[in-house]
Amino acid sequence: MGRGGTAAFKTGLNQPSFMSSIELTPSQKKILEALINLYRESETAVKGEDIAEEVDRNPGTIRNQMQSLKALQLVEGVPGPKGGYKPTGTAYDALEIQEMDQAADVPLEHNGELTEGANVQEIDLTSVHHPELCRAEIRLQGSISDFHEGDSVVVGPTPLSKLRIVGTLDGKDDTNNSLILTIDDMRAPAEGETPQK
Repeated sequence: MGRGGTAAFKTGLNQPSFMSSIELTPSQKKILEALINLYRESETAVKGEDIAEEVDRNPGTIRNQMQSLKALQLVEGVPGPKGGYKPTGTAYDALEIQEMDQAADVPLEHNGELTEGANVQEIDLTSVHHPELCRAEIRLQGSISDFHEGDSVVVGPTPLSKLRIVGTLDGKDDTNNSLILTIDDMRAPAEGETPQK
C-alpha cells in the first residue's frame, strides 16, 4: 500500500480512531450522506423516517444503522418531539476522506489559475494531529506532471464541509497520483460566512 514515500508520510499517528480508519459500508455511507444533506437543508435534527424515505429503506433498518453510526461517533441522537439525528463534525471528515463522488465539484487552483479537469478524488489530512507537520495529501484524477515543488495550490471548497486548503507543493507521489502540500491556511467557513479570497 504505502509505496512511493507515503509510508513515512503517514507514520506517527497513534490515534487508533483517526478518521481514515473509519471504514463505512456503502449502506452506511449512503445513510450518512442523506442525513448530512437533509440536515443541511433543514438545519434541525432529522427524523429517521425522513432518512428512510430519502434512501428508500425501512425506518427500522435506519434505526439499526444509526446505532452503529452513533457508536462510530458520526451521528448524535437528539431527544424530544423535535428530535432525530444530526451528523457530528467527524461525519463530515469520514465522508470527505473517502472517495468523493462529486470529484468535479472540488475546485483546484494551481499558481492562481483554476485547473480544468483536475478532479480531486480524495483529501487526506494525515497530519492533522501533528500541527508541526501540517500537510495534506490531495489525490487527483488526471495528470500531475504540470505541478512542481514550491507551486501554490488551493483546493476547495469541498462539497460537504466547504473546507478550503491553501498550500505549497512539497512533493508528489506518482504511485498514488497525489500532491503533498504543506498547508499555509485551512478553513471551513461557518454557515453563512463567505470564504475569504
